[in-house]
Amino acid sequence: MSAATIDVKSLPTPSVAVNPWLIAIVVALASFMEVLDTTIANVALPYIAGGMGVSEDEASWVVTSYLVSNAIILTASSFLAKMLGRKTFFLICLGIFTVSSILCGFAPNLNALLLFRILQGLGGGGMVPVAQSILADAFPPAKRGQAFAVFGIAVVVAPVVGPTLGGWLSDNLSWHWCFLINAPVGLFATIAIAAVLREPAKTKGAQQDAQTDNTFDFIGFALVATFLGALEVTLDRGLEDDWFGSSFIVASAAICAAAFVLMIPWEMTRRNPMIDLRMVATRQFGASFLVMLATGAILLATTQFLPQLVQQDFGYTATWAGLVLSPGGVVTMLMMFVVGRLAAKVQPKYLIIVGALVIAASMYSMTNVYGDLGFWFMARSRMLIGVGLPLIFIPIMTASYDGIPAGKTDQASALINAARNTGGSIGVSLVSNVLTHRQQFHQSRLVEQVTPSSPQYQDTLHQVTDYFVAQGNALAQAHQQAVQWIGQQVQTQASFLSYMDAFWVLMLIALSAIPLALTLRKIKLGGPAPVGH
Repeated sequence: MSAATIDVKSLPTPSVAVNPWLIAIVVALASFMEVLDTTIANVALPYIAGGMGVSEDEASWVVTSYLVSNAIILTASSFLAKMLGRKTFFLICLGIFTVSSILCGFAPNLNALLLFRILQGLGGGGMVPVAQSILADAFPPAKRGQAFAVFGIAVVVAPVVGPTLGGWLSDNLSWHWCFLINAPVGLFATIAIAAVLREPAKTKGAQQDAQTDNTFDFIGFALVATFLGALEVTLDRGLEDDWFGSSFIVASAAICAAAFVLMIPWEMTRRNPMIDLRMVATRQFGASFLVMLATGAILLATTQFLPQLVQQDFGYTATWAGLVLSPGGVVTMLMMFVVGRLAAKVQPKYLIIVGALVIAASMYSMTNVYGDLGFWFMARSRMLIGVGLPLIFIPIMTASYDGIPAGKTDQASALINAARNTGGSIGVSLVSNVLTHRQQFHQSRLVEQVTPSSPQYQDTLHQVTDYFVAQGNALAQAHQQAVQWIGQQVQTQASFLSYMDAFWVLMLIALSAIPLALTLRKIKLGGPAPVGH
């Protein structure tokens, strides 16, 4: 048996013949809905803030609370799935997610909304790590790669669809529907999964594993959950709260660091640790973990800041800002199936290198952003990212399980999911800081050139003043409008320059995956697909 595959004999088979593609569709649908909620509320934050009478800074906790609770439940999902059974655990998580989504839609105030978002994150975060294991039970080895491609569409395309759907719902209905839309989908998925999914019968080896691994590492769970939760809070709230100028961020970072320092020796010395840190220290899985961090950073950072760019500097509505991402989502969906076939013939390291170069090229093209660019320039850039992401995502999943024992695929799943989520938070935080500080830098440099005594300034001022006079304004008013227009242009140019810097950073992050990919060893191609996500 290849180290990258699971012994077919060790996998249980469904007791009742059910079309595996039906299982794949309903499981992927539930996972799509969960991942969608990581970004669907991003463009709705101004509406939420206005509707509840709070600042956008306070409303941004709607996103933070979901990410934190999502990160916390990831580490316990493997144990709970073994204890309750995959089907039961999946249905419980789906039920919690659906009910809490409805409660979010009817939340009377911000505190209630944050509480329900935490519950939603706990329910949703438990679904994704076990979804692919469910698919592995439903499909024969020869077809598992295609099933995982369907699942990959849910994980990669959902963050792209989120802003589009959230923007349209917020513009045309209300922000409440960003959450209420989960109700019919969740109800349908719950009924469908309950009807078509069968709990696989445990093999003798699996029963022995369950008996030896039935102890829950409470201390390890607390340390890992505290570390991930505090890290998410620190990264997501750092910029808004002035980083270490805020006592809250200092406390959050201190808690994060303390939990991390205590977590390492504790988990390294446990027989059944909550997470197996030794896997991260290995060459193959460690490199895969870091590449997934970079992938998560690029995926979520571009998903959040490309719509922000076109809204702030190009005047797009929330709906049109989301539509900028839509063509890229279609390309990603198609590429998932293409890469699914390529992954059986080409070593993962080479696909990852090509994907990193494609994404880097897309980021490089965006470093030339300026005010006259149209919709399709932005859309083409996102489509290029849509080509590159599957070339990294599917191969890195294949490479990450090479050498992982069958009994530890759930551990690998939790760690890879944590890498994607944490990488996304790191990417968003990093780009936010680049935009803020570089915009201040560029604005101060541009202001130095805008001196009233310079001939260029006076010439521009006269031309713009004449324009406003021609529009029917009095001379004094036109002069004031011209001064304001020049100031606005300085701010806009500073914004463009800061986005250029941000895209340079994302390009470097994409290129960092290349040396990591070169460290990956060759794996046996064409065998059964790995179990876990």
